[in-house]
Amino acid sequence: MMNEFFGISVPVMGLIQLLITLFLAVLFLQSGLDKVFDYKGNLSYFTDHFSGSPLAPTVALMTFVITITETAAGVLCALGVVWLLLFGSPDFAFLGTLVAALNLIMLFFGQRVAKDYGGAAILVPYFILTMVGLFVLA
Repeated sequence: MMNEFFGISVPVMGLIQLLITLFLAVLFLQSGLDKVFDYKGNLSYFTDHFSGSPLAPTVALMTFVITITETAAGVLCALGVVWLLLFGSPDFAFLGTLVAALNLIMLFFGQRVAKDYGGAAILVPYFILTMVGLFVLA
């Protein structure tokens, strides 16, 4: 579907795909790379955050998995932006968005188990946007 804005034809669905993928690339690259470059600080935060939960013994593994999935989602979404612009193909964008969705589910699970209901609630809009992204990229 093409819409005309200021005399310029714009493929609206392509623009929506691009903007959602770009948003997720920024979100997950920043978060993942923060964990890579400050792994000890993040591990310390998560150790404290989950200290009273059944997940306490698995914090190191969880931090590693979250770091990998966030970084992978960010890289795949960034590659997806390039692929959308150069080739019009949503393949990498879809894959990155799918990894982002799985990461958000893991984060949501952790927040709920830790009884951080406010932290879990903050993830919901990101998850909704990610689901919209999967829908428009499919």
